[in-house]
Amino acid sequence: MTSGVSAGAQYSTSQAHEAESHLRESFTLGNGIRRAMDELVEEFDQCRHANWDGYGAEPITLDTYRAAYSFLEALPAGTEAPEVCAEPDGHLSLEWHRAPRRSLTVSISADGDLHYAALLGPNKTYGTEVFLGDLPEPILDLIERATETT
Repeated sequence: MTSGVSAGAQYSTSQAHEAESHLRESFTLGNGIRRAMDELVEEFDQCRHANWDGYGAEPITLDTYRAAYSFLEALPAGTEAPEVCAEPDGHLSLEWHRAPRRSLTVSISADGDLHYAALLGPNKTYGTEVFLGDLPEPILDLIERATETT
């Protein structure tokens, strides 16, 4: 968007947010993300206590939940929705899986670190990016590559 402070810049930003909100509310472009957000709420509710898996798992904290929710909100309209999973280390993961050799997992920590691993054909890639509200380009690129139809 814009970092402008004039009334015109604020109005433009407001209108862009409103338009994106309407797109997300549409069945075609927003239903998957709404489903993922519902899954996120369920995972948080089921895994917010220590030992939720019976094997000593760390609880999912409110900070981790908020970071994952913000990540889902930041996905561009029309992005294929991920599956949401709790991890024993207290992180939440978002997974895009198209085929055995086309998948991406992004693990989100309470402090906003995005740990990712992707398998795209014969290529493997992994790393860590910091989430500050906007999705890092490397992760957006991996989501697109993992979900593209061939």
